Amino acid sequence: MNSKDHYVKKWGIVIVFSILAGLVGGLGAILFRVMITAVHSFFFGWVLPKVTYKVGGFNLGYILLPTLGAMIVALFIVRYPEIKGNGVPEVIEAVIFKGGNIPGSFAFIKTVATAVTIGSGGSVGREGPIGFIGAALTSIISHWFNLSRDMKKLLVTCGLAAGIAGTFNTPLAGAMFALEVVYMGAFSINLVPIFIAAVTGNALTMAVLRRAVEIEIPGGLDHALLELPLFFVLGLVMGLMAALYARFLYGMVDRFSSARMPEFLKPVLGGLGVGFLGMLFPTYGIFGIGYEGMRMAFYGKLAIGLLLTLAFIKMLATALTLGSGHSGGVFAPSLYIGTMFGAAFGQLVALLIPSVRVSPAVYALAGMAAFFSGMTQAPLTQILMVTELTRNYTVLPPVMTSATIAFLTARFFLKGDSIYTLKLRRKGYHVKTGKPVILETISVGEIMTKEPVYVHKDSTLLDVEHLISETGHDCFPVVDDDMNVVGVIGVKDLLKKPTSLKRMRVERFLNLRPFAVTYPIETAEDAFEKLMEYDMNLLPVVRSENDWRLVGVVTKRDIYKAYYRGLEGTYID
Repeated sequence: MNSKDHYVKKWGIVIVFSILAGLVGGLGAILFRVMITAVHSFFFGWVLPKVTYKVGGFNLGYILLPTLGAMIVALFIVRYPEIKGNGVPEVIEAVIFKGGNIPGSFAFIKTVATAVTIGSGGSVGREGPIGFIGAALTSIISHWFNLSRDMKKLLVTCGLAAGIAGTFNTPLAGAMFALEVVYMGAFSINLVPIFIAAVTGNALTMAVLRRAVEIEIPGGLDHALLELPLFFVLGLVMGLMAALYARFLYGMVDRFSSARMPEFLKPVLGGLGVGFLGMLFPTYGIFGIGYEGMRMAFYGKLAIGLLLTLAFIKMLATALTLGSGHSGGVFAPSLYIGTMFGAAFGQLVALLIPSVRVSPAVYALAGMAAFFSGMTQAPLTQILMVTELTRNYTVLPPVMTSATIAFLTARFFLKGDSIYTLKLRRKGYHVKTGKPVILETISVGEIMTKEPVYVHKDSTLLDVEHLISETGHDCFPVVDDDMNVVGVIGVKDLLKKPTSLKRMRVERFLNLRPFAVTYPIETAEDAFEKLMEYDMNLLPVVRSENDWRLVGVVTKRDIYKAYYRGLEGTYID
């Protein structure tokens, strides 16, 4: 087969499976939404009337709904603790570190637990879980067809894009979300299958459900150019709030994790707290996804005090839900919180600067985009999503201003992390947003030389000089009688030394220069950082932190080769 035929065949396969990923992702989105609707109808339509008990104008029955849901979810969590959280970090982990593999049983259990959490009133979103479902189903299909590792990783990303696109009727934003949060950047050639999957998933969802998202945004959106500095300030505030909230959310996770109580009670306690908060504001979107509250904010129906109160209540309710171990997304809560803060900011502008004709919806949209961008470190997703939702390019300048400033502000305080990568970091993965993850996916054990040339500490510098001329290497690990690494010696240590000094033992020169070691389980990125920090060309590889016996060496050249191999595997060409 010539190169032209091979190219056509390869891209034919890519396009076919991209369409299949889109169909699967869209189907997963539809089934999950139907499941949530059924669970919600059961709790709020059947259970609530039976437990309704009003005291002082408050229906105490609302407290029981997320509590009962939590009892059901707790049964899953106790046995399968890995289902906690929103699902997007699991997709990132699968694509970057696990070759696109998502176990089918894990996906099914997480889907059921998330549907119960949302349907019973838990303050989480369905968007991240829908993306996870699309990715998981695509992973299963990729396994059935025995596709290559690189193809599987790409199609899992396609499944995520299809799910997000179908949720909002925003195919471009869905594709960009997958690129920003999974690939940590846009690889132009990979856009093709991801766009195909996003369009397919969106088309299937719209064909079946007729309507994607319940967010209603008024028309007639407009702003004045003089308001752009105000949107800049809004971006600064939202970026800071997003960074603080990301830390607070995982702080809540830590508090529940360290609490001395049976694991079963933790989600129940979280559900009880959410039920109490939701009882206070039952019609404002504290329960569940929250689009009804966002609708009121967009149309300017909520006063500034209530907007701020709802934003903070939603933050607490979401932290209680996720912190106590429930499964659900942060996508919708981020949109809700940002919308409330943005609308409140707009009303404050109207009070302080009466000459400005404020459009509440524009500030609400800018706040929504800014808070989400800060939390997820995915500003392009929100800029595109707002454009697709509103079908209005007029709002682009304020939304772009707030989103990009919030992104940069949160990035400064989160040190390159996002709400998704913070979870991965807690699992031991070192991932930074904004750059493709290559070296982080390769272990030192994969690229090290396993039978290295080494020097004994009792050898002389003349022996080292002879070894350099014999092997062509410029650096060697130094070991003791038990093969424990005690230092590194190389050309730099021989320069300008007289023959009399070269007759001395290597051991006498080891304290002249600090050195580092690495371990087989560390990543190539870890090793590269050590090489740069210590200005070394070679790192001895030892068994573990507590066992410094030499098992190999890794050089800068090894890492460069690994990087280019990994980069080639990231692109579909």
